Amino acid sequence: MYQRPARSLCSALSILCCAPCTTTTSSSSSLLLLRSPVPVKRALSQPALLGSSSSASPRCGCCHQGASAGQCSAAVGPGVASSRAACSMGNSTSRLYSTLAKTLNSSAASQHREYLEQSDSEQLDPIDPKDLLQECQAVLQKRPPRLQRDFVDLRADSTSSQHPIRVMQWNILAQALGEGKDNFVRCPMEALKWEERKCLILEEILAYQPDILCLQEVDHYFDTFQPLLSRLGYQCTFFPKPWSPCLDVEHNNGPDGCALFFLKDRFTLINSVNIRLTAMKLKTNQVAIAQTLRCTETEKLFCIAVTHLKARTGWERFRSAQGCDLLQNLKNITQGAEIPLIICGDFNAEPTEEVYKEFSNSSLNLNSAYKLLSADGQSEPPYTTWKIRPSGECRHTLDYIWYSQHALNVNSALGLLTEEQIGPNRLPSFNYPSDHLSLVCDFSFNQDPDRLL
Repeated sequence: MYQRPARSLCSALSILCCAPCTTTTSSSSSLLLLRSPVPVKRALSQPALLGSSSSASPRCGCCHQGASAGQCSAAVGPGVASSRAACSMGNSTSRLYSTLAKTLNSSAASQHREYLEQSDSEQLDPIDPKDLLQECQAVLQKRPPRLQRDFVDLRADSTSSQHPIRVMQWNILAQALGEGKDNFVRCPMEALKWEERKCLILEEILAYQPDILCLQEVDHYFDTFQPLLSRLGYQCTFFPKPWSPCLDVEHNNGPDGCALFFLKDRFTLINSVNIRLTAMKLKTNQVAIAQTLRCTETEKLFCIAVTHLKARTGWERFRSAQGCDLLQNLKNITQGAEIPLIICGDFNAEPTEEVYKEFSNSSLNLNSAYKLLSADGQSEPPYTTWKIRPSGECRHTLDYIWYSQHALNVNSALGLLTEEQIGPNRLPSFNYPSDHLSLVCDFSFNQDPDRLL
């Protein structure tokens, strides 16, 4: 259990010190994620890849010895109590003493070294995405079917032979915040149970099978997303907020942060930068990850970035300053737009805000991909998040996928859920695991990248 420094370290260590060891193996085999449609109807199978805390497992003292996340990673936690007063945030056996010590002692995000680095030797055996999907569907049998969404073809020219690059952007809702802070008054606590909600998240990812996955509010990186997605062929990077609000929630699963995943058989990592965003020359609690990748098929370089800006009304100038800092960092990384760029994020900003205008008018020549779904190609969707809190109904457009419009084409974009699909109680729900909708786009490299400069 992660605690603020004022709380007891000893009580947390008693939980952390005996994590089950997982034998690691290195494998060079790659996993091809198929683009076939995922059935909405859920099938029954015996969970194995997701794990179970109820089954007996040997315990050891490896966490005392600073074992890595890859060496001690249980994929799933025990049942989550359906009570706001006493809710369990996950499986404590997957957490590390070294991680806790860093969290308690951190004054800057750069100190979270075990969050930022991952060795290939820590990978587990590959798994078939269909097997994982079946397990998720078995867990979700009593839930309503997954909500169906369709891709909208945006290609002006369908003759390209390139294999598109599918990018998925999603604020998945941190478990600690969903159960402990966000107060979704029309969402039953039963709908937020982690052992089922995580399967809804995984099912959504498996349904669209992105080549690159950008997530925000990830607080179950080590016990769920890193061990599972790495076995699906993704290279994984996580950068936590220096002082995550998740740490204020009792029985939390550690700090939330941004996570970036890309398929290793499609891309090679050239450079990775973790950015702690500044505002008015002061370091803030918000972060970003920017990675330069080489596409195996085309040999072309591009940069992918993920971020999550400051939330709440009244912080507009703060977000604007964070956006300026991120843009300056990305200008340096892309050598002034010489390298094509894709930026995914929850900007916590409507299109009317200054930070949106900064990205629209940047010298990086960026466009927002989801504007292309509108009739005139100039309007953002009416919403990317829709929830009900004690203060009332919140329906906003906050999430974006920005791209270098001179170098990249948007082949297609995933349509949003309709109001009818979302339902009167809004999000999250038994049907959908987050208060934010996932955004998914297929990109290809422009054959004549100079024509729009």
